[in-house]
Amino acid sequence: MTKKVVGGRPEESIGRAEATVKDGVISSLNGITEIEAGIVDLVRNTVSQALMAAGSVASETITITKDVVKGAIQATEEVGTGLILSTKCVAKGVVMGVADVGGDVASAATQTVKSSVKGAADVGADVALVARRAVDGVMVATKEIGGNVEEVGKSAVIGAIEAAGAISNTAVKAVKDILVGVVEGVKEISVTALPSRNTRE
Repeated sequence: MTKKVVGGRPEESIGRAEATVKDGVISSLNGITEIEAGIVDLVRNTVSQALMAAGSVASETITITKDVVKGAIQATEEVGTGLILSTKCVAKGVVMGVADVGGDVASAATQTVKSSVKGAADVGADVALVARRAVDGVMVATKEIGGNVEEVGKSAVIGAIEAAGAISNTAVKAVKDILVGVVEGVKEISVTALPSRNTRE
């Protein structure tokens, strides 16, 4: 029986190449998963410890959330990459850290998304993609802690649109477009989130 040749090479070589690439990609993806888990844990612990040290969860949540997101964005700016990848992990970590100390998860989610969008604009990153990753992160975290995913998701989406509104109409459109369908009823939210802004223009 003759051996089938593909592109001038035995198919066994093709099979080995396929296996090598498959194993390499799996290894890389496992590495990324570990890195992401590490970021979530770092942010979660940092937020919960900072809030406990502050002694007033309600009044300090927004400040600490802003600082944590700012630190993450500065880190990715120094490295030159990773903002899109890390945003979801940071958002997830913030929400879980706030939940650990009994804080207002919806408020933390909204502030996280707002800070992420503003930070993305400041460093010239893709505002819409960062908004999507941040919203995804807070929703995943809310689900894991047993919170109201729809409510938190809606708050986060509104926060993203409001933050984009402070940047430009183009940013608002891009954020709305990428977030449509993320939360049930988001189309209605995105239409009514900035009525006063639209009437002023």
